[in-house]
Amino acid sequence: MENQTPSQQTLFASIPMQSVGPFKLIGDVTVDDLMVPMATYETPLWPSVARGARVAAHSGGIRVTVIDERMTRSILLQAPNAGTALQRLRQIENDKDAMQEVISQSSRFAKLDAMHHQVVGNLIYLRLEFLTGDASGHNMATNAADHLIPWILQKYSDLEYVSISANYCTDKKVSAVNGILGRGKYVVCECTIPRKYCKRFLKTTPEALVDLHIKKDLIGSIVSGGLRTANAHVANMLLGFYLATGQDAANIVEGSQAINHAEVTPDGDLYFSTTLPNLIVGTVGNGKGLDFVLENLEQLGCADRDKEPGANARRLACIAGATAFCGELSLLAAQTNPGELMAAHLKLERSR
Repeated sequence: MENQTPSQQTLFASIPMQSVGPFKLIGDVTVDDLMVPMATYETPLWPSVARGARVAAHSGGIRVTVIDERMTRSILLQAPNAGTALQRLRQIENDKDAMQEVISQSSRFAKLDAMHHQVVGNLIYLRLEFLTGDASGHNMATNAADHLIPWILQKYSDLEYVSISANYCTDKKVSAVNGILGRGKYVVCECTIPRKYCKRFLKTTPEALVDLHIKKDLIGSIVSGGLRTANAHVANMLLGFYLATGQDAANIVEGSQAINHAEVTPDGDLYFSTTLPNLIVGTVGNGKGLDFVLENLEQLGCADRDKEPGANARRLACIAGATAFCGELSLLAAQTNPGELMAAHLKLERSR
């Protein structure tokens, strides 16, 4: 620090942070009375998420399921023509074992899981998909790709390097490909809430919430041109959770491409789910060494070094998804009642 100018010194921004809950999770993560930290300037989020957590806990808990996981980096190469590009891609796809040997030189955790490609003219867009243990995997995937490129170019001398990143990854941008092929953790959170608890905690009915979900989340997203998204404000909860747990906050761009689903069950109760196919979180790596982050990860049970690689990150993703689920449920319920949303903001923010 002594060789740095004042403008180069690392300073820390203070963001209000509270733990909310208690959360009850079942499924891939089983835990009761879990308090979840959220760092946000939008302080009404805390009681709103807590309300969602409370009603879900009374209803038996939020079932969390990890559908898939992977981190991607797409590289961009150039061939003399499209025919050569296709021929080389077919050869590269048969080189997976040899490619893994190269990748192992970059990291003991990075594992090549799959590859996808697009050919545009004589350009090769090669999307490499990795398992990355407990890391979110941005740098691990990039480093692995950086080792692979010279190996590919040496083996196929008629190909040329264009870029380490081809925007087919896709990192921190809205896209369809991430939801279709997956990037990060793919998590589904769901709960069936009895009618009596909808009335008691959410001040609404299953019918009213489902009707709003259809007209707002689904039709409203179509009208606005939303891309693979049908939710109320998932970005709010993810940002608060990401900042509290040392994540790369810019990943809420793709992370917030989440889809809600709601039904009235045959018994007249509410089934509600939030599906998040692009949750990019990790428990090791950049940002995880800060004292408050370590404390929060320990509070969430996501800093257990005795677990197999990847288990802590999967648990963290489930908790992140459940946090988003609770905020979605609470906000949609509030919006079924005229004036409730603004009244809550005025009461909670103006009083501060």
